[in-house]
Amino acid sequence: MPGIDVSRNFIPLNIAVMTVSDSRTPETDTSGDVLVARLTEAGHALAARTIVSDDIPMIRNQLLAWVADEGVDIVISTGGTGLTGRDVTPEAFKSVYDKEIEGFSAVFHAVSFAKIGTSTIQSRATAGVARGKYIFALPGSPGACKDGWDEILVHQLDNRFRPCNFVEILPRLQEK
Repeated sequence: MPGIDVSRNFIPLNIAVMTVSDSRTPETDTSGDVLVARLTEAGHALAARTIVSDDIPMIRNQLLAWVADEGVDIVISTGGTGLTGRDVTPEAFKSVYDKEIEGFSAVFHAVSFAKIGTSTIQSRATAGVARGKYIFALPGSPGACKDGWDEILVHQLDNRFRPCNFVEILPRLQEK
């Protein structure tokens, strides 16, 4: 049965949050606020936070800066995963992946389907490994951020979660 192994000590991670949007400001970034609140409540540290326009080079440059930063363990973005012409987050993320985590999208859609039905097909949530760091792209709605965090990331970013979690293999992501 999956769950928390209370005999293990929690390992806090340094998590950067990127909001991808042409219209959100620090005052109106409710999805970013959701992620920051959730990750800090879980015991992790906010390593950095920014808002980036829906632009592949800008998103890519921010991702590359954070995956090169030793003070950042994980990157989570919100926004730009839809189907419109300006939604380019998955393309930017995939351009920096060393490996894609296909299961993330599958599980995200299963969680989302239970809540919003077939509307989940309009999301292109994605995740991968880039230069030894996990990077996750969630949709831009606060509800999707809550679902992504509460149903997936809170568990996989907790080293006490059993039977396995992302934290345990974080030190080995760059093995050759």
